[in-house]
Formats: sequence, structure tokens, C-alpha cells
Amino acid sequence: MTAEARTTAGTGARSAAAATRGGSTRGSTPRGGGPGARGGLAPTAPPLTERQEARRRRILHASAQLASRGGFDAVQMREVAEAAEVALGTLYRYFPSKVHLLVATMQDQLSHLHTTLRKRPPETSSPSERVAETLMRAFRALQREPNLADAMVRALTFADRSVSPEVDTVSRQTTAIILDAMGLNAPDDRPTPEQLSAVRVIEHTWHSALITWLSGRASIAQVKIDIETVCRLIDLTAEEG
Repeated sequence: MTAEARTTAGTGARSAAAATRGGSTRGSTPRGGGPGARGGLAPTAPPLTERQEARRRRILHASAQLASRGGFDAVQMREVAEAAEVALGTLYRYFPSKVHLLVATMQDQLSHLHTTLRKRPPETSSPSERVAETLMRAFRALQREPNLADAMVRALTFADRSVSPEVDTVSRQTTAIILDAMGLNAPDDRPTPEQLSAVRVIEHTWHSALITWLSGRASIAQVKIDIETVCRLIDLTAEEG
């Protein structure tokens, strides 16, 4: 871990309120709670103004661009501020650390992916096959930007308790993608406890597969087999229901 990562992840936010004001937990927050939530409600922050939202978008774009070029170590807060054309102090008000920033960047990437998947959903009829295809499409999207994927996954790995709200947002976003692929995306849909348990295991397997691939310990073919295997849990929950 770099010195900056240790310092920023360890000390976390200047305060939790600063992170909330900055909007790092904002964005798409599907179906409250989700299996990844740790419980407890974060304070509700006032919505960002149009100007603040535009500034936040520039910051996330700069973070993604720097990470794409050089991975985790290339994302230095001062350089992000310069690329986003904001003051360094302003950047820290939005994202109290590099780890907060990169976890928020992952949530932003997943949000864009979710939008794309909704426009072009999988065409297979089986829920388990749809989820497997969806997660493999997500995996291939990250595969096209390996430095960015590595930076975001490393940030999730380094995240301490101060980053819990942002990590929970990433988990809820992943959960929403899986539930949509299962066909449980209507407002009145209520997944069963067994289905939510299966979703948690699928989510953990997907993240683990991403880590093993990034570290060179698994091939794409192995990842595909693991994802297809774990997605069969969905069929088991359907049989139980």
C-alpha cells in the first residue's frame, strides 16, 4: 500500500459529514438496504446543486482517466484536482481520501454499466443464464480497462470503516444489477430471503473472480465457469419457492 493510501484510508474523512456533503455516497442507490448493507441509516444530505453535480462529475471523470492510464498509484489527489479544475480543498470536501474517491468511481462505473444493461438486457429466458451473461458483460467491460479495474478493486480492498457507506453503495449497485437480470426489477417485487442469500453469494463470487483475474491467477474461461456455476443457485431458490 502506498503512503498516500495508508494515510487517506486510515484517517478516512476529515469527518463523516464532509463525505456526505461531498456526495460520495450519492448516485444511483437501488432498492434501499440490499444484501450488502451493514445496517443503520446515513444522514440524509441536501441534494447537490447543478454546479456541484457538474463539479463532482468532473472529479470522477478525472479519477477514472488517471486510473486508466496508470492504475491505483497514478491517482494522486493533487493531480485529480488539477485535471478536474477544482481546488485541492474542494476535492477533499467531496471525497475525503483517495480510497473514497476510487470506491465512488467504481459505483459510478457500475451505474453507467447498469444503464447500458437496461437498454440492452440479455435475451436468454432462464434467470440464472441472464445473470451469468450480465455479470460476464460487466466483467468484459472492466477487462477493457484493466488499470482502472485494478485501481477500483484495490480501493475496495483498502477501504476501512470510514468508507463503509461508499462500499455499501457499490454493493447495492451490484445487487440491483443482479436483481434486474433475475427479472425482479418492478417496484412491488420482493425477493425472498433465499434469493437475497443467493445474490450475496453471487456478488462475492463475482468480486473474487475479478480479483483472481487481475492478479493473474485465473483465466477468462475459468471466471466464466465460476460465474455460470454460482448463478445456478438462482435455479435452486426458484425450486424452493
